[in-house]
Amino acid sequence: MTDLHPRKMDFGFEDSDVPFNWNPDNPAWSSMSNAVSFLAIGFEKMIVKLIMQAKPRITDPEVAAEAVAFMRQEGHHSTAHRQHVNALIRRYPGLQNTLDAVIGEFDLLTERTSIEYRLAYTADLEATFTPVFKLMLDNEATLFRPGDDRVASLFLWHFVEEVEHRSSALIIYNSIVGNEMYRMRMAASIFAHVMKSIRIACQGFNQHVPLSERKVDSMSMFARHRAKQRVLTAFAPYLTKGPMPRAFDGLPIREQLTALSGAVRSQLPGHNPEHENLPVLADRWFTRYDAGYDCTRWYTAEAPEGQGEPVTSGAN
Repeated sequence: MTDLHPRKMDFGFEDSDVPFNWNPDNPAWSSMSNAVSFLAIGFEKMIVKLIMQAKPRITDPEVAAEAVAFMRQEGHHSTAHRQHVNALIRRYPGLQNTLDAVIGEFDLLTERTSIEYRLAYTADLEATFTPVFKLMLDNEATLFRPGDDRVASLFLWHFVEEVEHRSSALIIYNSIVGNEMYRMRMAASIFAHVMKSIRIACQGFNQHVPLSERKVDSMSMFARHRAKQRVLTAFAPYLTKGPMPRAFDGLPIREQLTALSGAVRSQLPGHNPEHENLPVLADRWFTRYDAGYDCTRWYTAEAPEGQGEPVTSGAN
């Protein structure tokens, strides 16, 4: 079983304004990661309810302990992302409607679908996280380091803990459902729901955050939208919502393809997340956390007394 350690973190989002474009070097990434914050609140709220409903059906005490630790980590993630999103809402009050809409999508999922489906949903989505987050963590120097340290540290913490509990959702799914073909068959509808929820967030950004502050069309992460906007740019440029770069445009193509192939592979029967190639930054993060570093300020915190290496020396 995975040895999980739920860590409750406070990133101080109430201390000062949190910019929407928190990484000015990559506004498309800023927008995309903000959408992840909105998604995380709804998704992880669903997970907590799901585990509470599923616990009576878990007969193995080790799986039951895994489920509780997994639920606690996800609960802490949801709380921290809500603090981030609340800071954005203070600056752009219309985003409250966007948050409500995203949470509503997951509340409806809880009401209308079976425990088996939601276990498959959680297992399928969580299975993609290690290869996708490895891409992000391996490129922290461009995606995270230039940005607001609070927001960067939030995502670093969340992503390394997702790597830590990479097997949990599948362990729970296999214990209760145990049907790998069902999980694979449900993948199309599951990821359609994920993208629908992200689309709601991005549409809200375009509506409620001025272009002068978001810098890009927040829908630019969707290929179909980019194609439509290219037509508008040619014939009705006044209807466009801004430039359309992709968040990962500056990352090595080979690494992007590796992440994509890993995400696809994660949906196949027999997938075992324990065999995944892990990001180096994850081990470094856990080592520093255990040594007493302030990981809520990954790039700017001072080293603990008696520790020679300051966090500002780099994350790799």
